[in-house]
Amino acid sequence: MRAYLQRIATAVPEHDIHEPFVRFAAEMLTDPRSRRIFERLATKSDIHHRYSCLQVNNPLDGSATNAFSFYSSGSFPATAKRMQLFELCAPILARRALDRLALTPEERSRIRHVLVTCCTGFYAPGLDFEIIDHLGLSPSTERTMVGFMGCYAAINALKLARHIVRSEPGANVLVVNLELCSLHFHETQDLTEVISFLLFADGCSAALVGGDPAGFALDNFHAHRIANSSDLITWRIGDLGFDMFLSTQVPNQITRAMRENKCSIVGCQPVDLWAIHPGGRSILDAVEDGLELAPGALWASRGVLSAYGNMSSASVMFVLGELMKMAERGQSGCAISFGPGLTAETMRFHAA
Repeated sequence: MRAYLQRIATAVPEHDIHEPFVRFAAEMLTDPRSRRIFERLATKSDIHHRYSCLQVNNPLDGSATNAFSFYSSGSFPATAKRMQLFELCAPILARRALDRLALTPEERSRIRHVLVTCCTGFYAPGLDFEIIDHLGLSPSTERTMVGFMGCYAAINALKLARHIVRSEPGANVLVVNLELCSLHFHETQDLTEVISFLLFADGCSAALVGGDPAGFALDNFHAHRIANSSDLITWRIGDLGFDMFLSTQVPNQITRAMRENKCSIVGCQPVDLWAIHPGGRSILDAVEDGLELAPGALWASRGVLSAYGNMSSASVMFVLGELMKMAERGQSGCAISFGPGLTAETMRFHAA
């Protein structure tokens, strides 16, 4: 039995924080040379918009948290305060994506399992309960939280959804990928760390996976761990938010891995549709170079990066959503996401 990624809906908060963040981060850097480098890289990032649950202007009605009071120089918030804001804002964004998915009563009645991926916030009872209550799903609906896997978690969730659908004919699986990355900015003079936060933003995707032929058929999955690279991407919980380390060596390692292991990572069959996680311009360039792709092959990934930035696990779903709008029946596709390990998680699919 086949499983199909039938439909995808996406949502972001209403606050576009990219340009205000660039100004804020540049002013935070006290070294003039570091500031110039940061501003130059910001113009070359190919990112034009990023969205956050934090309001960049003074909120007039008290309904939004002011970013500049949340991130006040000399008193950046502790992890507990960040998680309080996650618990407040995450359900709002999840409901927005779920409403856009527009599930029919019949589709809801067949949802047997809810899968949620997130690496930027935790609480319990958590988002899985919020989702079930919002949609009025059966109290017996099974729930799985895929936590702290980082940017490749969505591929793992789709893999789990495929297993469930194939083992339970007639069942639907709801997959929700939600990240509030903007809650974890740090006050620092470390240029590499500030540059990494130039990429990240908030976003949510909701997708329906089932046995009815529609959207993308999920053909197979593959995980490839790149040797001697486990320290290049790390993600740990600290006292002042979650601590991200993103080495500048990541693009080089990805290029090398793509060149040396192309068939094992993406398969040996032709690919019409590429859904590469938009982790940053350098990541997309590395994949394009390593796989020797034609110019324009990563149009969907580059478009999502420009319009939304890197939303961690939600990002590749935004890319798949763009491809789904344009795909023609029978076209083959490959999705790849990268994350801690350093690992490439791959999904092969075709348009139904």
